[in-house]
Amino acid sequence: MTEDLSPAERYAAARIRAADQATALAPFREMYDFGLDPFQIEACRALESGKGVLVAAPTGSGKTIVGEFAVHLALAEGRKCFYTTPIKALSNQKYTDLAKRYGADKVGLLTGDNSVNADAPVVVMTTEVLRNMLYASSQSLLGLGYVVMDEVHYLSDRFRGAVWEEVIIHLPESVTLVSLSATVSNAEEFGDWLDTVRGDTEVIVSEHRPVPLWQHVMAGRRMYDLFEEETDHGGRGIAKREVSPDLVRLARMENQRTYNPRERRRGKMVREADRERERRQRGRIWTPSRPEVIERLDAEGLLPAITFIFSRAGCEAAVQQCLFAGLRLNSDAARQRVREIVEERTAAIPGEDLHVLGYYEWLEGLERGIAAHHAGMLPTFKEVVEELFVRGLVKAVFATETLALGINMPARSVVLEKLVKWNGETHADITPGEYTQLTGRAGRRGIDVEGHAVVLWQRGMDPGALAGLAGTRTYPLRSSFRPSYNMAVNLTQQFGRHRSRELLETSFAQFQADRSVVGISRQVQRNEEGLDGYREGMTCHLGNFEEYARLRRDLKDRETDLAKQGAAQRRAAAASSLEKLKPGDVIHVPTGKFAGLALVLEPGLPAGRANGHRGFEHQDGPRPLVLTAERQVKRLASMDFPVPVETLERMRIPKSFNPRSPQSRRDLASALRSKAGHIVPERHRKERATAADDREIARLRTELRAHPCHGCDEREDHARWAERYHRLQRDTRQLERRIEGRTNTIARTFDRIVALLTELDYLRGDEVTQHGKRLARLYGELDLLASECLRDGVWEGLSPAELAACASALVYEARQADDAVAPKVPSGAAKEALGEMIRIWGRLDALEEDLKISQTEGVGQREPDVGFAWAVHMWASGKGLDEVLREAEMPAGDFVRWCKQVIDVLGQIAAAAPRENSTVAKNARKAVDAVLRGVVAYSSVG
Repeated sequence: MTEDLSPAERYAAARIRAADQATALAPFREMYDFGLDPFQIEACRALESGKGVLVAAPTGSGKTIVGEFAVHLALAEGRKCFYTTPIKALSNQKYTDLAKRYGADKVGLLTGDNSVNADAPVVVMTTEVLRNMLYASSQSLLGLGYVVMDEVHYLSDRFRGAVWEEVIIHLPESVTLVSLSATVSNAEEFGDWLDTVRGDTEVIVSEHRPVPLWQHVMAGRRMYDLFEEETDHGGRGIAKREVSPDLVRLARMENQRTYNPRERRRGKMVREADRERERRQRGRIWTPSRPEVIERLDAEGLLPAITFIFSRAGCEAAVQQCLFAGLRLNSDAARQRVREIVEERTAAIPGEDLHVLGYYEWLEGLERGIAAHHAGMLPTFKEVVEELFVRGLVKAVFATETLALGINMPARSVVLEKLVKWNGETHADITPGEYTQLTGRAGRRGIDVEGHAVVLWQRGMDPGALAGLAGTRTYPLRSSFRPSYNMAVNLTQQFGRHRSRELLETSFAQFQADRSVVGISRQVQRNEEGLDGYREGMTCHLGNFEEYARLRRDLKDRETDLAKQGAAQRRAAAASSLEKLKPGDVIHVPTGKFAGLALVLEPGLPAGRANGHRGFEHQDGPRPLVLTAERQVKRLASMDFPVPVETLERMRIPKSFNPRSPQSRRDLASALRSKAGHIVPERHRKERATAADDREIARLRTELRAHPCHGCDEREDHARWAERYHRLQRDTRQLERRIEGRTNTIARTFDRIVALLTELDYLRGDEVTQHGKRLARLYGELDLLASECLRDGVWEGLSPAELAACASALVYEARQADDAVAPKVPSGAAKEALGEMIRIWGRLDALEEDLKISQTEGVGQREPDVGFAWAVHMWASGKGLDEVLREAEMPAGDFVRWCKQVIDVLGQIAAAAPRENSTVAKNARKAVDAVLRGVVAYSSVG
């Protein structure tokens, strides 16, 4: 109460209020009908004071308010603000929000597809667009005051993450950077790096969720709380999160087997009672079906809900299951409103395409309040689902995890069907970071009092492990930055090689590598202190024990080497003798499970050959198939023959012999025993050890006996200390090599890339050649391949449709590798050009291998994929959507997405292609027009 304050305190409070009113933050706060959170106010004040900010906060906490304040400041100061997002859908959404707030004349949009009011003071764009502007030294950068990087944690993305770092490193110093991130466990480390490369940066971390999240497990007909909140009764009020005892009991009950088969002697009535009790217990636990889950959530008032299913087919199947179950979540009025909105948004799509796109089945689901959402859907359909969900007209969405990383689409509840997903290589458990990201959608600020995360019960579920997943907030930001060919020529063109190398060493990737070196360096330091102690322990008063220990070690190493050589020679002699065996040879197997007399049925194949008995590949030398005297047919291994084998006798194998027939084996084994049972094999004489005649060993033994320390009474004690010293010294050298491998890693990769570009005449020292300038305009994984194709005239004379087919190989990647069937490709000139592209890639791949440029490290050119060439060729040739999708065996959404990527790369080819004596640029532009039609052209703003 101000009445309780002294005059001086009232005056001071009035001064603070007046100062607050004089800031840009005061009018900005009045634009919102809710109060700002402390972390938002702290970030906005830091921004207004001229500092850059990194804001790390949970999904749905309102961190974009800070980005919008940067827009507000830019407009107030008469400067520009670029608002970057990782995906086009998010750019479209942000553009709509900002245009509504500040007016369409002040806000622009730049994505790969669209350019709207690009000269506006506020422009929303994808991060790649800003990167391209920086490399091109675009005039649009003049007057730029602020850059907002929304979802900056995308820099961990192994495919696109490098773009974020490129932008952060290359932005002019005068630009203030606003970085908005999901909750990450190493925000301070990222902030330290931003401080290094961008100047004064404030790190604001908020763990607080504005809408509390309740975690549940749904099993059978019941929904269990995952945690039981317990308050410490000692008066300190500390809350502990314990796993619900009911859930633990449920898991124990499922795993417990009441009926024990070993107790079969008990009475029949008792056993029947056991079984009945077990059936009743298990009857309470099952994984509810998808319609059952939605009905249960509806009954509990927990809709709208997003159910995450890690499969596109699973999402579509879930919608069909709910429709077949007769679920209806919308009233008649809501159904009518849904139909009006859908018809309005899809009016541009011709009627003949609607049937192909599954429009009527999709509409039926929407009218009932149920929909799928995944990357395989037509973009227009996805946008309609998003709009209807936000309006509350769709109440149950079945989505893949891509929804969690994109647009603002919060729900009251989030359901996770399983805690395992396919990561492109294997089925793996979801990480705590992924769990946090997915469940972060639960709870709508200003609408819901609380959000709910529901995990469906699965057989074998461990409630403790789930609690660990839900209670962990470890989501470390890891750089995926790697230099590329395009980056190398652009940097060299702007800064020269030496300065470019220095710039790359300021990347977050190198910053993290250098920090990891600190811990290893400390270990090296500790090891060196230990080495001093061991050196003292092996000190001998008679002489230099370190020198004596080295002699002992050299002697031991020499003896070990000779022993290995002897063993290798014996193995080689044995293998050579096995290769000489023929069917019908009688041999004596010296060792192993089948030692004794044996008849060779098949000699086995020499090392490296294949197609042996039953398709076996002999990678370990010959493996003869034999019949033993005990009637067994076995394939022997080289380990059964430690010494060379000799033929004792020869026998004819009857043509009628069948190794699978017991009678046949018995008769031939009997003949074997009669023929050679009396022969005693010659005993293999042990050869004289090579060490006995080795001059080096003789010299070392002489020096050892002559050394002063050889006569020391404590020699063996000193030797133990010397051995410890040697082991620790070896470990220390390994650590030092690791340090060497981690320091300057980015710069060393850059050097290798520059060496390759120099060899191909893209660079000459600090000079970028004409070929290099062309490469500077080509972005993407296969930038160098595209440049080489232009250089060699591979695409000259191709029609627009044929050029589109070739361009598709630069961007397309099959979701799952399928080597069983070769993909269909257009015939004629396009087929020849695609073949030539693969030959050029082979040449580049060999060159990369020579220079140790490794694709596994995210650098280098992957093999072009021709899997989309036929589909895009048909489409660019004017074929109908129905025919193209049927031939491509691809969902409409995937088809549209790949077409848009082909359009993007065709635009780059048109810009980079030679202007004189070339048809490529003109045909690339025609190809863009041919592909950008029908469903590919249907889009909202972006």
